[in-house]
Amino acid sequence: MSATDAAGRAAQRTDDADEAEARRLEDEQRLAEAQEERRGARPDWSPLPRRAGLKPNASPLLSLRTPIPARWRWTLAAASFVIPLLIWVTLNALGTIKPMFLPTPVAVFDALVKMIESGELFSDLWATTQRVLLGFGLAILVSVPLGIVMGTFDAGLALFEPVIAMLRYLPASAFIPLLMIWLGLGEPSKVAVLFLGTVFFNTLMIADAVRGVPRSLIDVSYTLGARRGEVLRKVIVPHALPGMIDATRVNAAAAWNFVVVAELINATAGLGLRIMRAQRFTQTDRIFALLIVIGLLGLVIDIALRLLRARVGKWAA
Repeated sequence: MSATDAAGRAAQRTDDADEAEARRLEDEQRLAEAQEERRGARPDWSPLPRRAGLKPNASPLLSLRTPIPARWRWTLAAASFVIPLLIWVTLNALGTIKPMFLPTPVAVFDALVKMIESGELFSDLWATTQRVLLGFGLAILVSVPLGIVMGTFDAGLALFEPVIAMLRYLPASAFIPLLMIWLGLGEPSKVAVLFLGTVFFNTLMIADAVRGVPRSLIDVSYTLGARRGEVLRKVIVPHALPGMIDATRVNAAAAWNFVVVAELINATAGLGLRIMRAQRFTQTDRIFALLIVIGLLGLVIDIALRLLRARVGKWAA
């Protein structure tokens, strides 16, 4: 075959390809015109009704996700305590509930003063606080690194999440007989109840906070030359730290809930023990006083963790 014939056949193939491309473009144009005609045949939608816009003087209290003045914030915070107290006083004044079941605020205050004067309140408070610090502290030491591994590496998530997701549904109180056999009746069994009651939930919540780190931050860090360990230490952990503190704040309340159950195991001191003893003698005023002490202490811990979160994560929403 001569070079002239080869060139002619190549030119013929080029012409055929150009014609096929032209036909394809014409078909696409006809299809687009047909679709445009069908859209044009569709009846016009009726215009949306006119609605009044947001009033400039609308109250921020009823606006969605709108900050409120500090004065209103403190007023509402005070109302959250005053309103239940007023309901409590009203029920006592009306005599709807017997004082044996719902003591008056004055009786509760007197019971609290007596426990303070006798010194038993502070000894019980310290014993309970020690158990919470040990049990929940161990839970934090385990759940934080484990949650970081689960939230950062898919392999860690696949390895640990199934078993933790199952164990978190087991009530910590169900382990009390086993813990009494394994660890005895001393403090280790009480601390273990608190540990088992909080470690699994805290691990999963911390893993969720770590998984919330945007992938774009990780990609940009790699682009700028950061290594894997540097990305973990300087990007992932700092970004997830406010969420970790929030998880700790939520599960700290669970630790205080479990401490009453833990102190059923042959305790000699503790707020939970005092509550159970008061229940035997129907001393509801002492029970209310001890519950208020636990609530106030929990509120102090919650506020402290909120302030810590605001300090280390000012950029977080």
